[in-house]
Amino acid sequence: MAKPATDIIVKQQEEAKRSLPFADTQDFADATRNLIAPLKPVDARVWDVNWYDFLNGDAPDTANPSLWRQCQLANIGGLFQVAEGIYQVRGLDISNTTFIEGDEGVIVIDPLKSRETGAAALQLYRDHRGPRQIKAVIYTHPHVDHFGGVKGMVTQEDVDAGLPIIAPVGFLEHAVSENVFAGTAMGRRAAYMYGAIPRGPQGQIGCGLGQAVSRGEVTLIAPTDSIETTGETRTIDGVTMEFQMAPDTEAPCELLIYFPRQRALCAAEDATHTFHNLGTLRGALVRDAHGWAKYLTEAIDLFANRTDVVFASHHWPTWGAANVRRFLSVQRDLYAYVHDQTLRMLNQGYTGPEIAEKMRLPPALETWSTRGYYGSLSHNVKAIYQRYMGWFDGNPAHLWEHTPEERSKRYVDLIGVDKAVAAGEAAFKEGDYRWAAEILNHVVFADPSNPARELLADTYEQLGYGAENATWRNFYLSGAAELRSGKFGAATAASPDVISQLTPEMLFDALAIQINGPAAWDVQFSMDVVTDTTYRVWLSNGALLYTKAPQTNDADVRITATNRSLTALAIYGLDPEQLEKAGIVLEGDIGALRRLRALLDPGDRNFNIVTP
Repeated sequence: MAKPATDIIVKQQEEAKRSLPFADTQDFADATRNLIAPLKPVDARVWDVNWYDFLNGDAPDTANPSLWRQCQLANIGGLFQVAEGIYQVRGLDISNTTFIEGDEGVIVIDPLKSRETGAAALQLYRDHRGPRQIKAVIYTHPHVDHFGGVKGMVTQEDVDAGLPIIAPVGFLEHAVSENVFAGTAMGRRAAYMYGAIPRGPQGQIGCGLGQAVSRGEVTLIAPTDSIETTGETRTIDGVTMEFQMAPDTEAPCELLIYFPRQRALCAAEDATHTFHNLGTLRGALVRDAHGWAKYLTEAIDLFANRTDVVFASHHWPTWGAANVRRFLSVQRDLYAYVHDQTLRMLNQGYTGPEIAEKMRLPPALETWSTRGYYGSLSHNVKAIYQRYMGWFDGNPAHLWEHTPEERSKRYVDLIGVDKAVAAGEAAFKEGDYRWAAEILNHVVFADPSNPARELLADTYEQLGYGAENATWRNFYLSGAAELRSGKFGAATAASPDVISQLTPEMLFDALAIQINGPAAWDVQFSMDVVTDTTYRVWLSNGALLYTKAPQTNDADVRITATNRSLTALAIYGLDPEQLEKAGIVLEGDIGALRRLRALLDPGDRNFNIVTP
């Protein structure tokens, strides 16, 4: 049961209202500008356009007023005109989709995350702009909210007949690779980050980058045309597009698109109305803040003098040449400043947490568009430290620590459980919620059944209420919910469309990651996999390895399949009956295949986070 905000949090919210420039309503003017039509209802199991009606009105005590404002802005949805011939549907997913009209048809940029929301966006556009046929689809980068709705707009048959799918080089590899390596863990943590908790003033109010991730069918059609270098152009249906490559910024591969006719720049996800993530809380490789700033400088140099509007795949556009330059420059300066100052202090010997506490932005960078609604100054500084220095802070005491559970037991034994709980209670009453969380977390990790878990839940809840960052709020409130009511699990598994794009090497990597190493130490196994290439796959000292090199000895098992049918390995593991139903030919010692299957450990989609 959610609790009200404490007096201390209420005072914090009131101070935020006094100190921030809420009288500046330009973002609301921009977010509502050129509205053509409101959103129409979609399947409520996937997306409900009324989910966030509670955001109307002033911020409650249980929400940071700055974050509340951001969520109000992100919740403004409908079909909007960005420029002549450029339209966006916003508010139907965490991301936007953009329609660029050509001589006869329309080009789609980033078709949302789900088939259902993609189809709804296209229908809304056609209801008001006519039944234009799609002439091309562009993916700006390989995150699922920018490609998953593609089959709500076009079909594989359309693409086979010649409709181009344009994406940055490397798109397909990166779009599917997350599902191979750390997808299970990322999915579990994503449920915390995006807030798989009830929506409302005491619950999930948004994600900072958008409101929520739609819950429909994720689809994928492979690109047919890869953009490789900055300066490449394409002309489709009379629309000329200039591309800028921005790899290793918000995604491993990403592109910006300039439209000369409309003097408009699509910034993809490299310039949005927030400080983006350098190290996302769900887990991912740390992003390059230095490179991010460099590519924004390049975008300014290439396009700012001839741009009247900049729009992105999240949030709302910015109009006016001077405003565009200012917006891009402030975003660029933000990433450059935080990167450089983190490195300056790092080289003075400060650790990531210490730098995060010391870091302050210059007043000129304290704008609405740089506030940490999705990324945060605190965790982005720590991400930069991690990128350059890794996990170790140099203190020998931290080189070989006990596990969190073991440390907690020892701390509680040292202090005494009653004293530890009393210290947590005192910190909570004083409003020192960070310290209360640390103390009570030790108590709970030492003994998850201790009633202090309720106070720890209350502590996380107050931290969530006070958080300006949406993902922090969602993490805190999710932790509170699981302490009170048990685990709520993770997002669904990878979609069949995504799995179908796995290469044989990715499939072997997926199997290798699932091998229970200690159980496989002494197991001998070899398998030949024949597609358009022959691979030898074998176990060696508990590691599953593969090679294309010719082998002189026979394998235990031989599998013959097409690349597409081979993806059954990712769906069914090594179940011989299911593999044969999928059209895979098995020869040799099928029992060996079953023995290997017994070694697979698929991971836990519902592992503990707030308890040991």
